[in-house]
Amino acid sequence: MRSENEVCKNSLVECFGINVFSDAVMRERLPKSTYKALKKTIDEGKPLSLEVAEVVANAMKDWAIEKGATHFTHWFQPMTGVTAEKHESFISPSGDGRAITEFSGLELTKGESDASSFPSGGLRATFEARGYTVWDCTSPAFLKEDEGGITLYIPTAFCSYTGEALDKKTPLLRSIEAISKQAIRVLRLFGNTTASKVIPTVGPEQEYFLVDRDLYMKRKDLVFTGRTLFGAKPPKGQELEDHYYGSIKERVAAFMSEIDTELWKLGVAAKTKHNEVAPGQFEIATIYNDCNISTDHNQLVMDTLKKVANRHGLVCLLHEKPFEGINGSGKHVNWSLSTNEGENLLNPGKKPHENKQFLIFLAAVIKAIDEYADILRVSTASPGNDHRLGANEAPPAIISIFLGEQLTDILEQIEKGEIRGTKQSEELAIGVTTIPSLYKDVTDRNRTSPFAFTGNKFEFRMVPSSVSISDANFILNTVVAETLSQIADRLEGAANFEEEVEEILKDIVKNHRRIIFNGDGYSKEWVAEAERRGLPNIKSTVDAIPALITEKAIKLFEKHNVLSFSELNSRYEIMLETYIKQINIEANTMLDMGKRQIIPAVVRYLNDIALSINQIKASGTAVDTAFQEEILEEVSGYAASFKKHIKELEELVSEGASFEGSMFEKACFYRDQVVEAMKRLRADGDKLETVVDEKLWPFPTYGDLLFNI
Repeated sequence: MRSENEVCKNSLVECFGINVFSDAVMRERLPKSTYKALKKTIDEGKPLSLEVAEVVANAMKDWAIEKGATHFTHWFQPMTGVTAEKHESFISPSGDGRAITEFSGLELTKGESDASSFPSGGLRATFEARGYTVWDCTSPAFLKEDEGGITLYIPTAFCSYTGEALDKKTPLLRSIEAISKQAIRVLRLFGNTTASKVIPTVGPEQEYFLVDRDLYMKRKDLVFTGRTLFGAKPPKGQELEDHYYGSIKERVAAFMSEIDTELWKLGVAAKTKHNEVAPGQFEIATIYNDCNISTDHNQLVMDTLKKVANRHGLVCLLHEKPFEGINGSGKHVNWSLSTNEGENLLNPGKKPHENKQFLIFLAAVIKAIDEYADILRVSTASPGNDHRLGANEAPPAIISIFLGEQLTDILEQIEKGEIRGTKQSEELAIGVTTIPSLYKDVTDRNRTSPFAFTGNKFEFRMVPSSVSISDANFILNTVVAETLSQIADRLEGAANFEEEVEEILKDIVKNHRRIIFNGDGYSKEWVAEAERRGLPNIKSTVDAIPALITEKAIKLFEKHNVLSFSELNSRYEIMLETYIKQINIEANTMLDMGKRQIIPAVVRYLNDIALSINQIKASGTAVDTAFQEEILEEVSGYAASFKKHIKELEELVSEGASFEGSMFEKACFYRDQVVEAMKRLRADGDKLETVVDEKLWPFPTYGDLLFNI
């Protein structure tokens, strides 16, 4: 029998999903009645009996052990933003000095964790520690293998003893049910009587940086914060635009090849890989999947990137802005809606002006994004993304929708009440007879748009590279569920269905066309135009977070049973606390590097210059030392300013530690005072890097980090 590694080496198709307890594996290993019962739970949301869980658990255990697994874990996604796991062995003493392997239905469906040790936003105190992990059977179990062995991973939700969601997955699952319910209502009115479920489908693109591990370990800022807190611009950055889609270096290609194999074994359909815009930056994209599964898969992508990089002497940086002066990293979330019968509800067809069902779903999205832009903005809020949004590398902090010429023209026709037709694609005249005929798309792409329609889906381009895509998806699902609910209410009460459809489309276009913008999102003119239109421009994480606890948000999420007020408030508290802690860690890291590394290096350099001046003067020659004295004076000036700003930052960090205001006021203090002081300290540090002897500089420079992989 061939080993799994041999299978993956020789057959991509056989390799794919080899470590997944997939539908095909379940169909093969489960009794027919058990398989059907489990599928009803997965596909229709029917309750899962403990009897069915017992049979599934036994089959899952046998499959895992046959593949070499010794442990299982409930894999969950707490509010830390990363995944969590506690490993349990299958082994159980038999009473005669031997052991047997056991895995019960109860162990499969329910686990226990210390809820007070994870962020809870006040929902759990230390003396209220119990929390539960609950099997999410809609996302398949899988095996992970590394030097520690092989472990069975069971995707789960995580809740408190009192039932509140303490994780990223639970609100996502709730939102999927919410949007399905409302979308089915609309589909029934359009005559679809067979679809039983509507599924948000997602295909995320993940950007990341790679740096040499040895160099990484010499940078405290990268180790502790994931980004460089000091760093002068190197002689070459991305000016020549020669890295994007460039030839992949052999070391990186080897890393990417192993990434593909590891992900394929886990059933993650890694499809695209390439060099990104900045030196040392890359991207991986996966094929569309159900929203929940795709969210789990993106967590696996991030985890696998980090683990495999280490095997190649590299470190994967997922921070949104690890290097100043070059492009940062984002995560483009491609989102659409499909029925369980495979119909993409955001596919316009050849004549979208006649496709009223498509136009209604499109209008629902437009209305949702306009009315709930502030809430959607929360899903893009992180300290790292504050460095990225609005720069000439990422969408602005103003949320708008790009529809392109074809759909914008149709909406204008709808508003005027004069439906004429649909603009069609044209053949491109390239001028080379040997090239096949090429018909261009009916609309261009807009890389400056935060939320762009790209043919049969929307691309949400503001999502931070380091976070779970769950937040973006559950908020997007919920806001669209709400507008679909409003549309369904009107259609169900309409005397004339066709006329009401037209009235709904006219109303939405008239009242929400302000959110549609097909121009340059980077331009200053757009900022002024957006303000004139009344679109929010929420520039920072701290400004964005309060949208979670507005009356509008509470009403929205409670109506669709996605998050209760207490769950919303907990996330509000957690996000503020996380922001404060991250900025505080960055500030303390800067102080440590400044006082213990940069200042000693500068002093050594100043001593070398002073010694040189003294030696020349002591020699009794007539050599002019004005040049050295000028350098001494220049570096001394930078050093004095640097020391002054170190003291300033120290005082602010101390003030922050004893701050007595609300959590929001404290976050504002860190944003307005600490972050600005960090910028001033960095400016001095970066000046010093450009003048101090390279041999004395205490850590690798941007040139070292970006061009040594």
